[in-house]
Amino acid sequence: MCYNNIKLFNMRIFILSLLFVHILATSFAQELNCNISVSAPQVAGTDRAVYETLQRDLFEFMNARQWTNYKFTMDERIEVNILITIQERVSADEFKGNLQIQARRPVFKSSYNTTLLNHIDNDIHFRYVEQQPIEFADNTHTSNLTSILAFYAYIVLGLDFDSFALNGGAPFFDKAQTVVITAQNAPEKGWKAFESQRNRYWLVENLLNTQYAPVRECLYKYHRLGLDLMHENIETGRAAIIESLELLQRVHRQRPGSYLMQVFFSAKSDEFVNIFSEAPAMDKPRVVNILREIDPTNTSKYQRILTAN
Repeated sequence: MCYNNIKLFNMRIFILSLLFVHILATSFAQELNCNISVSAPQVAGTDRAVYETLQRDLFEFMNARQWTNYKFTMDERIEVNILITIQERVSADEFKGNLQIQARRPVFKSSYNTTLLNHIDNDIHFRYVEQQPIEFADNTHTSNLTSILAFYAYIVLGLDFDSFALNGGAPFFDKAQTVVITAQNAPEKGWKAFESQRNRYWLVENLLNTQYAPVRECLYKYHRLGLDLMHENIETGRAAIIESLELLQRVHRQRPGSYLMQVFFSAKSDEFVNIFSEAPAMDKPRVVNILREIDPTNTSKYQRILTAN
């Protein structure tokens, strides 16, 4: 074989190798399909490019990293939207603000996506320098920014896995708790028990606390035995959702006003109205009474179930 033929042969092998790698990469995607926006509408200054760079770096951090040992296909990825609003630029590389996160997963055999998490974290305080790599390690608190994002990545994964298998999200909640533990000496707020009853510490503590085990059971029954089976039989699926509400009722009567329950209803209250507005008239009073008891903040919203045709 002449030199030119060898060169052509090697080139073909190289191209085929690249194609094979591309096929593998597109056949199995990362777990999260995460859209991130960074805004600073109230922060004075002309150096706005830093927020664009930050947004790009965080997008890559969330989407390029493999968070689990599982392979997700493109249509299995969890949809996540994160909005970071910078409210104060303390110095050239120090920022404060809040983070809004919403995560959704598809309902089986439907075009509908159900919300798993709809949450605002007001304790966002971090340092960021353009062109410097943003790093994260499970057992080390190297950056408050990446620790916060990793924490919520694991929370989202835990909620998603819980919705498919009873307590299936436990390994990811454990990882989120590890992030909290490694951040205990961090000067920034949001990680410590004594700072607040409604922060990252208590969110994962509640998820792993056996007193809230019925909430985790509810996540499974509500999604896998309720929503996912509605394509087969709407009434059977709706009955499972009512049973999941009774699990929440049990928790509420033992620990009323808990943080975890508030987080749950922030994601699900509107969905409850949509599901039960079309329920048989005989079921509506029972459902509304449960909802008003366990989520009194949204009582007026649940009243709409009774008047819906």
